[in-house]
Amino acid sequence: MKMVNKNYKISVVIPAKNEESSIGIVVSGIKKVLNDIEVIVVDDGSNDSTFKNAAEAGATVIAHKYSKGNGAAIKSGARAAKGDVIVFMDADGQHDPNDIPRLLEKVYEGYDMAVGARNSSSQASVGRGIANKFYNSFSSYITGHRIEDLTSGYRAVRAKKFREFLYLLPNGFSYPTTCTMAFFRAGYSVSYVPIIAAKRVGKSHIKLLKDGIRFLLIIFKIGTLYSPLKIFFPISLLHAVLGLSYYFYTFSTDARLSIVTIFMLTAAVTIFLIGLVSEQITQLIYKDSDSADD
Repeated sequence: MKMVNKNYKISVVIPAKNEESSIGIVVSGIKKVLNDIEVIVVDDGSNDSTFKNAAEAGATVIAHKYSKGNGAAIKSGARAAKGDVIVFMDADGQHDPNDIPRLLEKVYEGYDMAVGARNSSSQASVGRGIANKFYNSFSSYITGHRIEDLTSGYRAVRAKKFREFLYLLPNGFSYPTTCTMAFFRAGYSVSYVPIIAAKRVGKSHIKLLKDGIRFLLIIFKIGTLYSPLKIFFPISLLHAVLGLSYYFYTFSTDARLSIVTIFMLTAAVTIFLIGLVSEQITQLIYKDSDSADD
């Protein structure tokens, strides 16, 4: 991997909503690790002292008039950041500022994004840990690359490349899912840095069932943008196998062709063709994007 100039301007962007108990400590911790650094806190419609505490700790604070969501806060911070490299981290005290240099080192080595990958002991609960393992496995299948932590909000990115995908990022949770898969789809280099996440300060804003379903829908959404046939083909194949299996069953027992078989085989062909067309559209979209970049 080609080494690059370390004289990058660094910005740290922290989305925060009602994190008055931890935000000051987080900002102060960052300043101790890297003194000459831009720290931007995006106050996403807090109704406590998050804005005041962040400002007093030395951060530049952007205030949303009302809560727009974690992803919207990330986008506001990314647009305002002046650094060549942006480090994103949470405001709840889970992320250790001492890991920032380790993430930056990967960017200096030539990676486009470095992600802080949590170990199993860093998961907030058993349910969250199982869900994250599923997300990691499914997204690894879609992208064809091993993804160690799809939902980690602790990462360092090249600002210019990250901003290419702002239009894809959801306003709510989970921006990490979208940007990780988008980076792989664009052919950018992604590295993982093992981290240990501490227990958060205060109450989590994530609702396991609601946001879990939302994460899954985001993966499907990005999957269809990334490689549609990897989603459509298995579904098509399943319909074809079920249709043929039922045909052999009805033919061997009643010597007839069932309407169910016709429906399943027709659905298999239709789903496959939709996936094929989606694949071609995806290729054209990214071809136009690559041409524009050139």
